[in-house]
Amino acid sequence: MEYTMLNNQLKCPLIGIGTFMLTPAEAQNSVREALKMEYSLVDTANAYVNERACGRGIKESGVKREEVFLSTKLWPSEYENENAVDETLERLGVDYVDLLYIHQPAGNWLAGYRQLERAYREGKARAIGISNFEGKYIAELENKWEIVPQFIQVEAHPYFTQTELRKTLDKYSIKLMSWYPLGHGDKKLLDEPIFKKLGEKYGKSAAQIILRWHTQMGFVVIPGSKNVDHIKDNINIFDFKLTDQEMAEIAKLDKGVRYYHRTEEQLIQFAGWRPAFEKQ
Repeated sequence: MEYTMLNNQLKCPLIGIGTFMLTPAEAQNSVREALKMEYSLVDTANAYVNERACGRGIKESGVKREEVFLSTKLWPSEYENENAVDETLERLGVDYVDLLYIHQPAGNWLAGYRQLERAYREGKARAIGISNFEGKYIAELENKWEIVPQFIQVEAHPYFTQTELRKTLDKYSIKLMSWYPLGHGDKKLLDEPIFKKLGEKYGKSAAQIILRWHTQMGFVVIPGSKNVDHIKDNINIFDFKLTDQEMAEIAKLDKGVRYYHRTEEQLIQFAGWRPAFEKQ
C-alpha cells in the first residue's frame, strides 16, 4: 500500500473501498472482504444508507479499528441537526471517524461545515473534507472556514482531471479523492488505446492502469464494487509505476468534460431529502 500525507500530518491510504450504490448487505460484505485484503480505507455516507452495514463489515473483518481509515459524509438535511455527528458515529459503531465530509453545497452548508470543525476540535473526526464543492462554492468557503479541510471529494478521471480546482487545492495542500474514477463505467474511456498498450506492457487491465494513474496524480481513489474479484484486482496496482512519459500521454486525454452535471434545482432537492437511516 502507498499513502499520502494530509495537511494536518495524518497519513491516508491512496486507495480504498467505496460503497456508493451498494445495498447494506453488499456494503457489509465488500467492506469485510476488502479489509481482509490490503485495504484499510473505507468510504461511506449518510446518503448511502449503509453506514451501519459498513460498521458491521469492519467488525467482522477482524481488523483493529485504529488500522482502518474510515470516511463518511453528512447529508444536507443533517447540517442543522446538532446531533448529526454523534448519530453518524452511532450508526457506524465507532467513537470517531478518520475523515468527515459535508456531502453537498446545499441547504445551510456553512452550518454543516461548522459541525465538521467542531467534530475535529473534539476529536470525533481526525480530518475533515468537502464533497462536490467546486467553483463558486469552494471560493465562498475559502473565505469562511476556520479550519482548512484536508480533503475534497469530486468527480475525477483521465477525461476530467479537475485542472482549475487543483489550483485552489494546491494553495492549501488539500487532497483530492476521486469518484467516478473509471469514468462511470464508460467503455469509451476503458477502451482508449493508451490503456490497452500500457496494460499489455505491465500485465494489467485498463481499469488497473487508470487506478494507478489516479494514485500517481496524487489522488486518493475509492472504486466501489460488490464483486470480490474486482475488489482484489483494484488494489493490485502497486507493483508497477507509470513513467513520466506515460503519464504525459494519458494527460492528453483530458477533455475537461464531466459525466455528472448537478443543477441548482438538484441542490434544493438535496436539502429537502432525508436518508432512510432505519433501513440499514
